[in-house]
Amino acid sequence: MKEIRMVDLKGQYDKIKPEIDKAIQEVIETTTFINGPAVRDFQSDLEKYLDVKHVIPCANGTDALQVAMMGLDLKPGDEIITTSFTFIATAEVIALLGLTPVLVDVDEKTFNIDPEAIRKAITPKTRAIVPVHIFGQCADMEKIEKIAKEHNLYVIEDTCQAIGADYIFSDGTRKKAGTIGDVSGMSFFPSKNLGCYGDGGAIFTNDDKLAQQMRIVVNHGMVVRYYHDYVGVNSRLDSIQAAVLKVKLQYLDEYIKARQDAADYYDAAFANHPKLVTPFRDPKSTHVFHQYTLVTKDLDRDELQKFLTTKNIPAMVYYPVPMHMQKAYQDPRYKEGDFPVTEKLSKSVISLPMHTEMDEEQLKFITSSILEFANR
Repeated sequence: MKEIRMVDLKGQYDKIKPEIDKAIQEVIETTTFINGPAVRDFQSDLEKYLDVKHVIPCANGTDALQVAMMGLDLKPGDEIITTSFTFIATAEVIALLGLTPVLVDVDEKTFNIDPEAIRKAITPKTRAIVPVHIFGQCADMEKIEKIAKEHNLYVIEDTCQAIGADYIFSDGTRKKAGTIGDVSGMSFFPSKNLGCYGDGGAIFTNDDKLAQQMRIVVNHGMVVRYYHDYVGVNSRLDSIQAAVLKVKLQYLDEYIKARQDAADYYDAAFANHPKLVTPFRDPKSTHVFHQYTLVTKDLDRDELQKFLTTKNIPAMVYYPVPMHMQKAYQDPRYKEGDFPVTEKLSKSVISLPMHTEMDEEQLKFITSSILEFANR
């Protein structure tokens, strides 16, 4: 059996090696390493794939969220509502800009931000909502958009884990994750469903004026070269990473299908087990399974993780400490017990190996090992 990895980037690369090597070599030979044709070509291809008017490439997913907030001209003290069950970057950029993060709990089934919790957290200082499409499934965007319109709020989608997912509205309309709100931030970190070979990110929007503003922000606030009309940042997607992403974008739907097939295998193996809760498939969204995350019941999650390690099966915990309990983000407004769903998930979730190169032998070994532990 092949070595089991959380993400098998080497196996994925081997399958498309000639295309990747050719794309990288072309960038090296043309020496257009920054803002070269590869960046423009990838940007155009991604706009078509997403059916979105503007893709603004940038250096990483954290920058994407920060630039989105800078483009919206949010001011220090403005309140931004987001989830406590997410990677730190979501709140990090809010804090870095002097904005006020307002944390809320998540839905127990989807792990995504709870729209009713959003509604209850709105104050006169609220300016934006940041839903995180966690683990590859869209938040309830129809409800979130309705709340945002009622209160004149921006919606900034954190799409870093969900590229390629479809949200299905009640009238049957489908839109890609990241194209529904005012603006969206995306990460191309290597382990993402669409990942480059270093750092990379992008911002998506259908707003022409906002897109123009964000293109200025990512390039030092320059409108004309060496004339800086705004405070900006230096955040660019380099041409080699864009060349890699252009190749891999062609395979994204195939990659998503491979992840969904692996998830189906996991689901079947753990179906109706009293101690293992498989991921809920929300009918309002397709699931692209950036992570396949079980919830353990009456089972020691940490001991399960240790047991899997003895069998050379990697498993990760996303996220062991909720945002409101992180030392850097301690706030007198929040205390342990305030977000019961988030806190329960942090103590009980475990993510299994999930990538495009998984085979049946690996899946059988992983599932049988977990069942061995769960049935003891």
